[in-house]
Amino acid sequence: MTEKNNNLEKIVSLAKQRGFIYQGSDVYDGLAGTWDYGPLGVELAKNIKDLWWQMFVRSRADMYGVDADILMSRRVWEASGHAAGFADPLVADVKSDKRFRADHLLKEAGVESVGVLTLEEMDEIIEKEGIKSPDGNELGKVQQFNMMFETKVGASDDSSTETFLRPETAQGMFVNFKNVIDSFHPDIPFGLAQIGKAFRNEITPRNFLFRTREFEQMEVEYFVREDAWEESFSMWKEIMWNFIDAVGLDRSLVHEYDVPKEEAAHYAEKTIDFEFEYPFGREELYGLAYRTDYDLQNHIEGSGEKLDYFDQAAGARFVPHVIEPSLGVERTVLALLCSAYEVEEVDGEERTVLKLPARIAPITVAVLPLQRKDGLPEKAQEVFSKLQGEFVCQYDKTASIGKRYRRQDEVGTPFCLTIDYDTLEDDTVTIRDRDTMKQERVAIDQLPEIIKEKLDK
Repeated sequence: MTEKNNNLEKIVSLAKQRGFIYQGSDVYDGLAGTWDYGPLGVELAKNIKDLWWQMFVRSRADMYGVDADILMSRRVWEASGHAAGFADPLVADVKSDKRFRADHLLKEAGVESVGVLTLEEMDEIIEKEGIKSPDGNELGKVQQFNMMFETKVGASDDSSTETFLRPETAQGMFVNFKNVIDSFHPDIPFGLAQIGKAFRNEITPRNFLFRTREFEQMEVEYFVREDAWEESFSMWKEIMWNFIDAVGLDRSLVHEYDVPKEEAAHYAEKTIDFEFEYPFGREELYGLAYRTDYDLQNHIEGSGEKLDYFDQAAGARFVPHVIEPSLGVERTVLALLCSAYEVEEVDGEERTVLKLPARIAPITVAVLPLQRKDGLPEKAQEVFSKLQGEFVCQYDKTASIGKRYRRQDEVGTPFCLTIDYDTLEDDTVTIRDRDTMKQERVAIDQLPEIIKEKLDK
C-alpha cells in the first residue's frame, strides 16, 4: 500500500534530519521567517535553477540573462511605486501587541475576496464578526505596513544614502532594458531573465518555506508589442506547465487560477496564479502576469531616459509591453518535497521515500560497500572516484545495507550501487532502483553509460 503523506511537520522534520533545510540562526533559537539550505538542499535548489535556466533561457534564441545588484538607487523604488505602496494590512493584538496580517485573519475566518477590501472595511468586518487574534484577544485598527527592508549605502547619515533591499528582481531587468538593447540590438519580442534574491519584511512568516523574509526568484520580463501580448502570454503559460512537469511536480496538485483584476497587483492587466495543494491548503506557487508598459513608462518618467524600442522595419518607436513568468525557488522546493514525499508499506514495514525525478534529486548515486572489511571499502572508493566527476555521488558505509537503502530512499537518491564479494571477483556491482527496488548486475566499466541512459528516460 502506498500513501501520500501531507503532514507538514513530518516533511519539515525530514528536511532538517536529512540535511535539506535548517532553521536560520538555529543555535540562537532561530530567526522567524529565515531558513538555511543544508548540503542536500543546496543541491536540490541548484538542480531546480539549472533546469529553469535551461528551459527558460539557454534553449531559446530570444532570451538574455542578467544579474542585477540587490542594492539599487532609491529612485528606482520611488518610480516603480514600491516606496509608497508596497504594503500589507497589519493588525495588532491589543493585549500582547503581536502583529498579524489582517487579510490572513479574515480569510481564515471565512471572509471572501479579502484582497479588494479597504482598511476601513476590514475594521468593520473584524468588529461585526468578533474576529479575535490567534491568542483570543481583541484586535486594534488595521493599518498599512511597508514590507521593504530599509538600509543605507555609504558613510553619510542623511536621506541621500537611504535605499531598500529589493522586494523583487523585476526592476533590475527593467532598468537594464536600454543597456541590453544598446549592446545586442535584439528583435522584438525578446526577454530578460534573472535568478536572484529578494527580501520582504513579512508581518507573519509561516508555513515553512512558503512565506519567508528572504527568498530567491526565477523571473522573466518578456518585451512584446501591445497587440501581440495574448499570444506571448499563452506561450509562457505552456512553458510554465512544461517546467512543472519537468521539475517533477504532481500535475494533479497544480491548478490555474485566473486572478480577478481587483485582486491582482496594481500593474497587472491580467494575472494567472499556478496554485499548489500544499498540506496547509491551496496557495500560490507561480505567477504569470501581463504588466502592460507600466514599469517602463514609470522609469521613463522617473529617470528622464528614453526606454523605448525602435522598430527599424516600421521606422517607429514604441514602449514595449511586458509578460512576466515569475517562479520562486523556495516554493518549488517546498512543493517538490510535498509532492515527492510518500510513505509505503514494503514487506510489512514502512518505507519513507522521496520520489524526486532522477535529474532533480540532490544525490544521483550512492556507493555502498556491503561490509567494512575484506577490501570492500577500498573497492567502493575506487567506484566512487570513477563516478564522482560525472554525477553527484555519496559514499555511505555506516549501518546495515538495508538501513542504508532506506536512508537513501528518504533523500530521494535514485540509484544505489552495492559493492559485494562478487565485485572483487568479476568487477560487477548491483544497481538498485529507488522506486521499484529492483536490482540488476552490471559491469563497473559500463556504469557511467548505464546511469546516463537511466537519467535520460
